[in-house]
Amino acid sequence: MDTDDWDASWDAPPKPTQPVQAAHSWGNSNTQTFTNSNRKASRANNWGQDGAWGNDNGGNWTNNPRNEARGGSDWNNTGNFSGNGSRWNGGAKRNGGNDKCETIKVPSRFVGKIIGRGGSQITDLQTRSSSRIKVTKDTEGDETFIKIFGDDSAIQKAKELIDELTVDKAPRAPPTPVYETPKEPAQSVQEWDSKTTSFYDYLKECDARIEAEWNALPPIIKNFYQEHPEVTAMTEEEVEAFRLENNNIVVDRTFQTENSRPVPKPVKTFEHAFHNYPEILDEIRKAGFEKPSPIQSQCWPVLLSGEDLIGIAQTGTGKTLGFLLPALIHIDGQTVPREERGGPAVLIMAPTRELALQIDKEVKKYFYRNISSVCVYGGGARKEQIDVVSRGVDIVIATPGRMNDLNQAGHLNVRSVTYVVLDEADRMLDMGFEPQIRKVMYSLRPTKQCIMTSATWPPGVRRLADSYMKDPIQIYVGSLDLAATHSVTQTIQLIEENDKEQAFMDFIYNMGPDDKVIVFCGTKAKADYLSVECVCKNIICASLHGNRDQSDREQAVQDIGDGTVRILIATDVASRGLDIDDITHVLNYDFPKNIEEYVHRVGRTGRAGKTGESISYVTKSDWAQAAELVKILEEAQQFVPEEIYSMASRYEAMKERKERAGESVGRKPRFGGGRRY
Repeated sequence: MDTDDWDASWDAPPKPTQPVQAAHSWGNSNTQTFTNSNRKASRANNWGQDGAWGNDNGGNWTNNPRNEARGGSDWNNTGNFSGNGSRWNGGAKRNGGNDKCETIKVPSRFVGKIIGRGGSQITDLQTRSSSRIKVTKDTEGDETFIKIFGDDSAIQKAKELIDELTVDKAPRAPPTPVYETPKEPAQSVQEWDSKTTSFYDYLKECDARIEAEWNALPPIIKNFYQEHPEVTAMTEEEVEAFRLENNNIVVDRTFQTENSRPVPKPVKTFEHAFHNYPEILDEIRKAGFEKPSPIQSQCWPVLLSGEDLIGIAQTGTGKTLGFLLPALIHIDGQTVPREERGGPAVLIMAPTRELALQIDKEVKKYFYRNISSVCVYGGGARKEQIDVVSRGVDIVIATPGRMNDLNQAGHLNVRSVTYVVLDEADRMLDMGFEPQIRKVMYSLRPTKQCIMTSATWPPGVRRLADSYMKDPIQIYVGSLDLAATHSVTQTIQLIEENDKEQAFMDFIYNMGPDDKVIVFCGTKAKADYLSVECVCKNIICASLHGNRDQSDREQAVQDIGDGTVRILIATDVASRGLDIDDITHVLNYDFPKNIEEYVHRVGRTGRAGKTGESISYVTKSDWAQAAELVKILEEAQQFVPEEIYSMASRYEAMKERKERAGESVGRKPRFGGGRRY
């Protein structure tokens, strides 16, 4: 590097245009502007004799370029940046050659705080105190030595700043935990500080404050049920006989306690449940229903009594109306007027946009006391949804992601919610929504009435029930074992992968004029591919999957519902929530990866007392589901192809063989001939 570059790197003041005169701020009269001889060696000062940068005993930085200074200073001998024997000064960079050094001790736990991230804190301390601070590696017990360089005032200032950082402060109260606070602290619990309250005392204080906030809200009225005299007159034998005749309704307390109340008796007619609510009866008659479904006959007395409920029944059994009508009565029966609540009274969460929209459509069928609703979901116009919620609604139907979003952002006040429904809870957990559900549920009043519906009873649903429900009543219709609806004929076609498309086209060309079909594919790409193939062959169809715009998804559901199209090609987003009564066929182009989705796909047809047909293409790659498929078919008294039995037994044998050998399961079978695979 030549001297010009070296000068530039130190960012020296700009070169004067005229020689500096005596007593000038840059130096005296016996100096040249920079150097007397090419800035390499000069007995005169480059910047000035008595100026701010030094005297006449040094070169620009050194007399012999950058190696040794005639006056012993890298810059000069007596200037602001001078010193004896130091590049900048004698000890501290800015404080001359007579700086002092003082060593202090600080608790080692504060060393990181003093240094700061990337040294930011210690740099700030040095700047504010005009000192140099060095954290040494020397320790004594639990204390670390720190050296401070500078004059007396700089050292004193640095010590004061360090003292401020190392003073023990009382910890902030920890957030209220989601778990139950132990009544007594464990013996191993350490206090935050000898002068402060214990950790568990903070927890108790926080719990007490939150409980006080909830208790300050108006009480919730839950019990709106008055048992009809005809129901009261039913004997226990008649109750059990009725439950057995109606798809074997089983009712019990999920978490039985000594103080549990008896389970209400089922109702046989709409009048038994709503004889005190003639407006509800009028709406039911308008809808054309003849009698309650099995789950409705039992859940209405339970919900109108204010009990928490877990309803387990297969799709298409009337669960939505089961929790909806009691919700309308619950909303109107609270003491606080609806316009003064500051938010919705009812919250319904569903796993998919289609199911949320279906519930919202169902709510809007019933006009009761001007109760309003809104559906909020990801993919919809967020601003419009916020505007509707802000104007005030009584019922919010939401997908967990968007609900959590609006709750976290403060756009939706959930403190007013007193009745919450988790619809298709098992599906929401399968889709990974448990964190969002728990965040929302934690924001709701502990005394709320809670309802969960599910088609199955997996451990995840049990955990949710245990966390947020108080002595719930569990109602399940049929059996807890997975089963498909018996009103659907299930047909299994063994087929090679390459033959699927031709079989699909043969089915489409042979559809009757009144047939409607939902075709289920395993991937979005396959759904798009089949849709394009149909269009190329002048076959009118609609497609539905997660990558389509929300408006297109809604249009597809509307088109298949009103008959504009008779073929809907979809992924499993359509396996739940689509309530279209006149679907005659379900075609499983790709067999689902789990048997639960198979059951839900089959349930898209054969609804509202009608019959339907399910056709499933099964290939050799689907043999892992063969054993469970056999159970579903046998339970519904359907024909089971002999090859399905063979696939199931061979897959189990292969699994055992692989497990004994310590290998992973993954090879595919072959059809026919009993050949091993």
